[in-house]
Amino acid sequence: MLDSFALLAYLRGEDGADLVQHALETASRRDTHLLMSEVNYAEVKYITIRKDGREAWERVAASLDSLPIAFQPATRAMADAAADLKASHSISLADAFAAALAKEHKAELITGDPEFRALEKQLRIRWLKR
Repeated sequence: MLDSFALLAYLRGEDGADLVQHALETASRRDTHLLMSEVNYAEVKYITIRKDGREAWERVAASLDSLPIAFQPATRAMADAAADLKASHSISLADAFAAALAKEHKAELITGDPEFRALEKQLRIRWLKR
C-alpha cells in the first residue's frame, strides 16, 4: 500500500519513484490494486495544488484513474485506529490513517516518510530511501 510520500515521489520522479513504479506494475500484472487511504489522497491533492497549482493537479487527477490504486474511505473504525496511533506516536494525522489502513489489511506500507520510523515494530515498511 502507498502513503502520500510514496505517491508524490512517483508522480514527481523523485528518489524512490522506481520502487513505486515497480509496485504499481506488479499490482497491474497480478490484476490487483495497491491500497491508499482517501485521507492520503487528499494530502497528495493539497500538496500538488499548493506547490504546482490547480492545472498540475488536474493532470495528476486524470492520471490516477489509470493506476492500480484502490482508494479506501475513512471509516469510523479506521478513524478510531488512526486516532489511537496519533495519540501515542509523533506522526501526522494523515500518516496515522496510512498506518491504520496498513495494519487493518496487514499490508506492507511503501513510504520514505521518516515519521513512520516510530512504527517500524508495528508495520511492515518498504522504505523508498533510508
